[in-house]
Amino acid sequence: MTQCIIFISIYLERLNKLTPIAVHPSLCLTSELSELSVAHVLVRGAEIADFCAANASVIDQNGAFPVKEFELIAKAGLLTAPLQPELGGLGLGIDAAVTYELLLLLKQIGCGNLAVGRVYEGHVNALQLIQTFGTPDQIETYAIDVRDRHKLFGVWNAEAEDGVKVYPLDNGRYRLEGSKTFCSGSGFVDRPFVNGPLADGPWQMCIVPMEAVATVSDPAWWQPLGMRATASFKVNFSGVELDASSLIGQPGDYFRQPWLTTGVIRFAAVQLGGAEALFDATRHYLRALNRTDDPYQQERLGRMAIALESGNLWLRGAAELVKGYAPMFGGSPDQAHDQADKLVAYANMVRTAIEQICMDVMQLCERSVGTRGLLPPYPMERIIRDLTLYLRQPVFDAALANVGQYALSYPNPTHSLWCNEFPDR
Repeated sequence: MTQCIIFISIYLERLNKLTPIAVHPSLCLTSELSELSVAHVLVRGAEIADFCAANASVIDQNGAFPVKEFELIAKAGLLTAPLQPELGGLGLGIDAAVTYELLLLLKQIGCGNLAVGRVYEGHVNALQLIQTFGTPDQIETYAIDVRDRHKLFGVWNAEAEDGVKVYPLDNGRYRLEGSKTFCSGSGFVDRPFVNGPLADGPWQMCIVPMEAVATVSDPAWWQPLGMRATASFKVNFSGVELDASSLIGQPGDYFRQPWLTTGVIRFAAVQLGGAEALFDATRHYLRALNRTDDPYQQERLGRMAIALESGNLWLRGAAELVKGYAPMFGGSPDQAHDQADKLVAYANMVRTAIEQICMDVMQLCERSVGTRGLLPPYPMERIIRDLTLYLRQPVFDAALANVGQYALSYPNPTHSLWCNEFPDR
């Protein structure tokens, strides 16, 4: 992990020694938030990832949660970083110009512990949705929650047959009925998105202030192969009432493109970080056993290195495409963009390619370390469990089909298929 800090330091030289941004006047400057800058967040993110890696086996149990890790994340300003600069943040996740820096941070956290990366990516996702579809008053209100109160946000959208529905009441409020599954950070996420269809059909985004409502959590539902420390329980929201101010955007906004699909590059970055951690653990194991001169081990490690570098190139390509598309991540909801299909298809390519890269790295690791290397106290088995579960994101086949659909519909030569050129910019 120390090598990652060195890499970050080298990368930061290209940022021309960014000076700290002017923070919001209401900030309490007794924490590291007074030093918030892209350089600071990336360096601190690498240091926190080291702690995450060292503590990962301790919290690898059902019902656990990385409490200390998120205390460090909050203190370092990583919770605030996804806010726009005028709100006291760095725009990571909403300002398209720093997309690559966000992906570096997410990959770094994932390299430390995939469970931490999963929850932190949900926080970034939630703040991106608020700043894209929320009203100015909502954006300011939730920015205060993050900036001044260190509230943790998330997106709890998965559900089974008893999913959440949103009912308007006569008094202008709304009542939720039903449950969400895979609620990562249950009991610790303060402001989750809990979305569901309104009475007339379209889905409505809602934010639930968890400390102000009564919900029923089912920890027994969460008996996973991996990602144990995410506390991804089933939560019943029946009877929860919300003010209209808790509803974000218009019905159907959550599923609007390109925002919905382009966001997959965030979790792909976390997953690639897990694969890099597995690569590092494999190298450490082989060095400790003096097996580095074995030509078959060298061949496996060579293939792993190639795969990981391919993943990094995919992330860089995605960041460049997002940056060239619009100043704001995914563009403005009020303005149509005729290149949205390209961005969606490329994001689906990134997600698909990095999934295969991670699967290849896992298989090569298993062959390299054998049965002995998959036993405690070695970390490989835990990382493989976490990564295996995390990779099982929904609609894989549809994502791949979307890439083919776009390629078939594009009339120009192949060399320009994914060209990072947006004439309307």
